[in-house]
Amino acid sequence: MKVSEIMTKAVVSDSADDTLKQAAAKMREQQTGSILVMEDQKLLGIFTERDLLKAIATGQDPDAVRLKDVMTTDVITTTPGASLHEASELMASRWIRHLPVVDGDRVLGLISQRDLVGVLAQLLHEPDSTGLDEGSLVRSRRIRRIEAGDLD
Repeated sequence: MKVSEIMTKAVVSDSADDTLKQAAAKMREQQTGSILVMEDQKLLGIFTERDLLKAIATGQDPDAVRLKDVMTTDVITTTPGASLHEASELMASRWIRHLPVVDGDRVLGLISQRDLVGVLAQLLHEPDSTGLDEGSLVRSRRIRRIEAGDLD
């Protein structure tokens, strides 16, 4: 199965000059965990729930701070022809939940963990027979990461 088969084509985008508060309101309204920061058709960055939490936790003013000051600019992307296996490995290894789908410089959509979980739910017929050992589960890796102090 390819990324193009499950990606969300209508991405939520915002301007780099919008405030954290404006972006948070848009994310809530659109029921999304990320906003692609665009200039015309060019992808400048991504702003996620994690970016918002980090900004608030470090005392930044949501009415004054602009997305351009806190967004992730080295955006990891995938292509529409990538397999779901490739996309999910990339997301897991880089600890990201939202992966823009691009063709060259053109943004086509977004794939999220929620999209992947939806596919997984459809494919699994026996949820107790995953064959995963405890050490490979996401929660175990998260606990190890927290214990190591690797929170960025």
